[in-house]
Order: sequence, then structure tokens, then C-alpha cells
Amino acid sequence: VQLQASGGGLVQAGGSLRLSCAASGRTFSRQTVAWFRQTPGNEREFVAALRWSGGYTYYADSIKGRFTISGNNAKNTVYLQMNSLRPEDTAVYYCAADPSIILSSIRMSQQYGNWGQGTLVTVSS
Repeated sequence: VQLQASGGGLVQAGGSLRLSCAASGRTFSRQTVAWFRQTPGNEREFVAALRWSGGYTYYADSIKGRFTISGNNAKNTVYLQMNSLRPEDTAVYYCAADPSIILSSIRMSQQYGNWGQGTLVTVSS
């Protein structure tokens, strides 16, 4: 599956952005779709994940209550709604998908086989 991430930009602290991850070549059916983020010199950090079958969601503690991951079956797209953004949320955000993620590995970037290009989110103070 090919992934196309979009929606990044510059926003002031406290603002909102919605990232999109569109799939082509294959649907998200039976996939786990996740968002990770990365800042220079650091490893990719888990943000949120959605198990397409069942709609189960998982979040990093750092963004819980502020970000929401969701999917649109008709558009074959996963969204990351980001509210109450903070300067520390500044990063390149990546979407990833894989059909073989077990629950204990859902936060591990190395387990995901398909990645979109990153989209930069910059939150100014």
C-alpha cells in the first residue's frame, strides 16, 4: 500500500491541525495505521494508532486528550486531528501501515512496513 501524508503546516500554540494519510494500491482493511513523529537527532516517536478492523485506537501519553486518530472507509484515509498544539509537538509527522502488527508492537516503528513521506508540523510559541 502506498501512503500519502498531508496537512502539516505552521500554527500557533493552542491551535489545531488535521493531518491526512491517504492509501492507494490497497485499502486499509485489516491494517494497523499509525502516526509517528520525528525531530532532528531523535528516533521516530509513536503518536497514535488505529486498528482498522474494530476501530481500536491507541495513543501516546504525551498527546492523549489532545489528538484523535480516525479513519474514513469511503476515502481510505486516516486522519490525525491535533488540538491544543504545543511547541513540543513540532516535528515531521509520518503515517505508517502494516497488516501484521501485534498489540505489543503497536508503538514500535520498526514493525511497520509501509510508510508515507513526512509532513512538517511547526508550532510557534
